[in-house]
Amino acid sequence: MQSTRYEIGLEQLAKIDGEAGEKVIESLQDICPDLAQYTIEYPFGDIYARPGLDLQSREIATVAALTALGHCQPQLKVHLNAALNVGCSETQIKEVILQMSVYAGFPAALNGMFAFQDVLQERSEIG
Repeated sequence: MQSTRYEIGLEQLAKIDGEAGEKVIESLQDICPDLAQYTIEYPFGDIYARPGLDLQSREIATVAALTALGHCQPQLKVHLNAALNVGCSETQIKEVILQMSVYAGFPAALNGMFAFQDVLQERSEIG
């Protein structure tokens, strides 16, 4: 039987990341199902479900952090899609990535912007 955290996490994951989130969880099933479960329970069941920030604010913070790290392109693309899914505008996302040029450097901002370009192109081909 799955925990309440798990059920809440699945709901949040579907709302935020949709199919992309499901693919990440599925990809972990063969190698480490525990990591898939922890990913659902902690980030999505515990943190994303908290009342202190709305989903747009959480995704803006996540996009900023992943852009600043500079080496998380697959995760950044998932969260760029998530930011759009929860209602962030393209302009907001571009501004967040641009802001990271000040604190994380131009290479990180360039990588983030190119990842966003890829996401927008993929979404336009799908939709």
